Amino acid sequence: MQKKMQVVQTLLDTLPFIKKFAGQTIVIKFGGAAQVNPQLKEKFAQDIVLMHLVGIRPVVVHGGGPKITQLLSDLNIATEFVEGQRVTTKEAMRIVEMVLSGEVNKEIVSALNDHGAKAIGISGKDGCFIQARAKDRSKWGYTGVIEEIHAEVVQNLMNEDFIPVIAPIAASKDPGEPGFNINADLAASKVAVALKASKVVFLTDTPGVLDGEGKLIGTLGTEKIALLKNEEVISGGMVPKVDACLEAINGGVGKAHIIDGRIEHSILLEIFTSEGIGTQIVH
Repeated sequence: MQKKMQVVQTLLDTLPFIKKFAGQTIVIKFGGAAQVNPQLKEKFAQDIVLMHLVGIRPVVVHGGGPKITQLLSDLNIATEFVEGQRVTTKEAMRIVEMVLSGEVNKEIVSALNDHGAKAIGISGKDGCFIQARAKDRSKWGYTGVIEEIHAEVVQNLMNEDFIPVIAPIAASKDPGEPGFNINADLAASKVAVALKASKVVFLTDTPGVLDGEGKLIGTLGTEKIALLKNEEVISGGMVPKVDACLEAINGGVGKAHIIDGRIEHSILLEIFTSEGIGTQIVH
């Protein structure tokens, strides 16, 4: 009986958060170990479906870098990174789109549908949902920068009770272009702003943003972020994630979260508990 009462108490503890976020849009950037590990992928699907069932409107934006790199290697196509971003040649662009829109996107959609959801996979090319230009053609090739997002494409899907799963491939305004490869973190940020989301959550392979002593920072504001960057406490791969968070909250998103996707049910722990498990970034 005591165990049953604990279950009931856990449900009651989540009630204020369910009431708070019901009807609101939350964008989740899915990547890292959670995207590769079968058990974590299963837990992620359960989290998203549960959020949807209690009235939250989840939108998933995913990456797929390791699988892209692996297939390029298998096909003996050279891959290069400049300042942490992939140089996407025209030849590589075909592989990028194949992996993101074809393989990874449909894996996520299938996992969600297996749990009774109505998930649907799209890329930025569908309905010209995301339009972009070349970041610097001579430097990054077909790696792009988002210029415009037509949010109504995703809004219409959510209004029909679908869970949108978005591959970060953008359409070009120039006829004949193969489209652009978009950094998934920045795509998630831009999508969150366009959808007027209450939150954007980034799943990573770290506990969150760490201080100089390696301890988790629970909450960060913009001024503190600038200080930690100057001190190079925030550095390397964490910089683009923090920048994506800043872009989201500066664009009107309520909060941005960087959490550890290696922890099972990390999304539920962050959204439905007062303590959370990662770093929340606020104004």
